[in-house]
Amino acid sequence: LMESEGVTFDDLRETVRSFGNVSVHVMGDTIVDSYTYCTLISSGMAKSPTLSLRHDRQVDFVGGAAVGSKHIRKAGAKVRLSTVLGDDDFKDLVLHDLEEQGITCDCVIDPTRPTTQKNVFIEGAYRVLKVDKVDNTEISERIRDHLKNSIVESQVDAFVFSDFRHGIFSHRTIPEFTACLPEGPLRVADSQVASRWGNILEFQGFDLITPNEREARFALGDQDSVVRPLALNLFNKAHCRLLILKLGPRGIITYRSGSQSDPRAFFTVDSFAGNVVDAVGSGDALIAYATLVLTASKSEVMASILGSMAAAVACENEGNTPVEPEKVLERLDMTEKQTHYL
Repeated sequence: LMESEGVTFDDLRETVRSFGNVSVHVMGDTIVDSYTYCTLISSGMAKSPTLSLRHDRQVDFVGGAAVGSKHIRKAGAKVRLSTVLGDDDFKDLVLHDLEEQGITCDCVIDPTRPTTQKNVFIEGAYRVLKVDKVDNTEISERIRDHLKNSIVESQVDAFVFSDFRHGIFSHRTIPEFTACLPEGPLRVADSQVASRWGNILEFQGFDLITPNEREARFALGDQDSVVRPLALNLFNKAHCRLLILKLGPRGIITYRSGSQSDPRAFFTVDSFAGNVVDAVGSGDALIAYATLVLTASKSEVMASILGSMAAAVACENEGNTPVEPEKVLERLDMTEKQTHYL
């Protein structure tokens, strides 16, 4: 693939090192991902089948749209995040974390809702239970107007809409926010929907969308097609410039604008992940690095490769830890060495 596109490993390295010239505005739902580690005391009490766990410790990670911003900032780019938080302790955690990372935060505090928290209880190697603290009510008109103004006033190279369907994005608000996007900057959208319904096809005409296979099948109402025609159908209906369809351990398939008769109109990239520890949040790393690459180099192939490598690095760490560009460069070096043995 790289040879056919005239892309070298040095090109990939140079692109990673060029992110300092890029500015990105991210908008979306912030989530605090909590990992509560427990020890099993009893698998069933004497009088009821109740699972009994001893609380050992809890670790809180700032996730959702915020971790996407952290990936971008860690890569060296300038970031502005627009989001909505509750008036609670998790708000303070998020704001402190973003300030430490050097991210400009345009946060609306809504005292009527909590800061979204997803708390997973872990016993040994098993995730026993997940408890969400969330209000999925659509944001108020006042907050919508504030977010729309933040888009209009922003002068950046790329906009990223990070949709988790926890109040900011909905069937009604997406057209309003999209209409505010200026001509010129890259338009990127991701609709990571686990417990909520969402539809990536609501983000029409974007430069890059990055759904996973489940989200693609939901958007198209298609549970039967094999992956290639599924991706092509989604690509055509989304009217996007670039589609990166995430396939988990099978890697990605990318469709890009151009003649569909061109054999290079689509291509696949295998997963670079080795020891997968925690795949949650890898999609945020992929979209962050793919956005930066597209902005810096315009190369769909390099965006797919470096986005996949960033996702692989994220998979090999527990929790939402921003991916360092040095780790991506290490993965590049390792991959280049491996090619000498093929």
